Amino acid sequence: MGGIDLHLDALNALLTQRHSCRAFRSDPVPREQIEQIVTSATRVPSWCNAQPWQLTITSGTETDHFREALQRETQQASPNPDLPFPTRYSGVYQDRRRACGWALYKAVGVEKGDRTASAQQMMKNYTLFGAPHCAILSSPTELGPYGAMDCGGFVTAFALAAQALGVASIPQAAVAAYGPFLHRYFDIPDDRIVLCAISFGYPDKDHPANSFRTGRAALDDIVDWRE
Repeated sequence: MGGIDLHLDALNALLTQRHSCRAFRSDPVPREQIEQIVTSATRVPSWCNAQPWQLTITSGTETDHFREALQRETQQASPNPDLPFPTRYSGVYQDRRRACGWALYKAVGVEKGDRTASAQQMMKNYTLFGAPHCAILSSPTELGPYGAMDCGGFVTAFALAAQALGVASIPQAAVAAYGPFLHRYFDIPDDRIVLCAISFGYPDKDHPANSFRTGRAALDDIVDWRE
């Protein structure tokens, strides 16, 4: 049992260390490490082993060009995601969302009620938080919610594999909000749904945006035990 415990301890360490990084260093991740991350992520389960995930990954000047084009797009177009965003957050889900937002604002010095500063922080999504790499994740339209669910597992495995190599990441729905632009820019076929972006690179550990961590619900809050 000791070996099993060590495996679980190692997994829990990665899960605890992983966080949504909101400030990156500019130095790139070596291509072979990116390949390792993606290869590890492909080991997650998928419905009927369909493996619906498809990635477009940018590096170097390609990331910079995309970052600039994305910021221009946000100034001239309205959000139009392929996958509908939540209609609302209510109850405990709203509480958790607000707690995360206020923790970020406190860390970076945004005062409550300062809508200008909070909007400026939100717009950092479209700079990819300075990350040197960005992965755009899509799934076949025909697979619907099950393809999207499978890709959720892929995102988790990607983030954990990256963490294991000292690479930080942040899955970003905000980038996917500009679906038509992403289809045009990366020539993503219309028969695929753009689900999210994953910006990644080495973390700027001294940046205040990376100084806070979110909490997790207790087991009894999420499990209905039937014995």
